[in-house]
Amino acid sequence: MAYFERLGANRFRATERTGGAWREDEQHISPALGLLAHLVERDRDARRDDGLVVTRLCYDILGTVPVAEVDVEVRVLRPGRTIELVEAAMSHAGRPVVLLRAWLMAQRDTATVAGTALPSIPAPAELAPWVPSALWPGGFIGSVELRRHLEEPGRGWFWVRTDVPLLADEPVSTLARTAGLLDIANGMTVRADPREVHYPNIDLTAHLLRLPAEGWLGVDVTVAFGDNGIGLTSSRLHDETGPLGTLAQTLTVRPRPRG
Repeated sequence: MAYFERLGANRFRATERTGGAWREDEQHISPALGLLAHLVERDRDARRDDGLVVTRLCYDILGTVPVAEVDVEVRVLRPGRTIELVEAAMSHAGRPVVLLRAWLMAQRDTATVAGTALPSIPAPAELAPWVPSALWPGGFIGSVELRRHLEEPGRGWFWVRTDVPLLADEPVSTLARTAGLLDIANGMTVRADPREVHYPNIDLTAHLLRLPAEGWLGVDVTVAFGDNGIGLTSSRLHDETGPLGTLAQTLTVRPRPRG
C-alpha cells in the first residue's frame, strides 16, 4: 500500500500508511510534503525540459489533516529562464493545510570551486537498528526503517528509508521520496518524552546542495526547547555519498498537564 492514491488531476486519497504520530486518525505530514514536491516536479516537467532542479523546499504547516482526501494546486509565482519560484498548496474540504514554496535553479559546472565544511556522519552499517514505533504510534512511523545513534536527549543522528511507494502506480523522483521522509527529523532524537510534552512543528525548510542519491537518508539532528514555548530542530542532511544540505523546523512546545 502506498502513502497516497491519485483520484484525479488534483485530488488524492491518503491511506492508513500516513497515520500520524500525535494522532493516528490524522496524517503524519511527512508523506504529504513528499507529494507536494512530486507535484512541483511534475508541473515543471509539463512546462519545460531544460533541467531546473529543486534547491529549496519551504513548507508552512497550516493545520492538521485527517487521513482522507486532499486537493493540491500548483502555480508559478516567479517564472524565469534559470531560476523560478513555484508554489503548491494542499487543502482538505476547502481548508488549506500545507503550503510549499520551492525554488528551482539551473545547474552549471562549478567543479573547480566545489567543496563543503559540512561534517559527515557514520554510515548506516555503523549504527544500530532502532524501532521508532516503540516510542511513536501511527502508520507512517511503522512504515520506516531506522538506524540511530543518540548522543543525549535532543542530540544524535540517524539513517532512515522506506520501501512504501509515495504514490500508487505513479513513478516519483528520489527528491520527492526524500522530501517524504524529512519531517521525521523532529521525533527521532527526542528531547522529551512525547507522552509528557507535545512539540509538533509548524514549518519545515530544506536547502539542498544537490539532488539526493538513492538509498538511505541521513539526518544529524539537534533539538532545542526555549523557556517560552518555542523550540527548534536543526539538522544536516546526508545521503550515502556525503553531505546533502540542511533542514530547519520551528516547534510549538506544549507540556501536558500533570495529574
